[in-house]
Amino acid sequence: MSNFKKLNKEDIKKIIPHREPFLLIDEVLEVEPGKSIKAVKNVDENEYYFKGHFPQNPIMPGVLMLEAIAQAGAIAVLLLPENKGKLALFAGIDKARFKKIVRPGDKLEIEVEITDFRRNIGKARGTVRVGGDVACYSEAMFAIS
Repeated sequence: MSNFKKLNKEDIKKIIPHREPFLLIDEVLEVEPGKSIKAVKNVDENEYYFKGHFPQNPIMPGVLMLEAIAQAGAIAVLLLPENKGKLALFAGIDKARFKKIVRPGDKLEIEVEITDFRRNIGKARGTVRVGGDVACYSEAMFAIS
């Protein structure tokens, strides 16, 4: 998409309802609405969950990487004109795998491909990379309400 302008946090807040501390997308680098998205989350040392996960050994919870995939996918689907102002919700998570520990200072590179989408129900495949290495991947089902 040659005319695509990157989306920053304020742009993202106009698309999905998530807010800090649970907004897990900092920037959208590329998007093809309803098809695919590439986004970024910068993992800051001051993230709320590091206080307890784990003291002296901060590790980003894997479920939050799955949530980052879901939020990125939601942006891609909610950018379709017919879905503007709607809500994307998890309907299922399959084949989730965690391959690399994510720590403060890491940059999550999130890619999501919408593999099926009909009548407000869809499927997606997402991958989170850190420094080019796979940290997490999963498949998910979602519903638009």
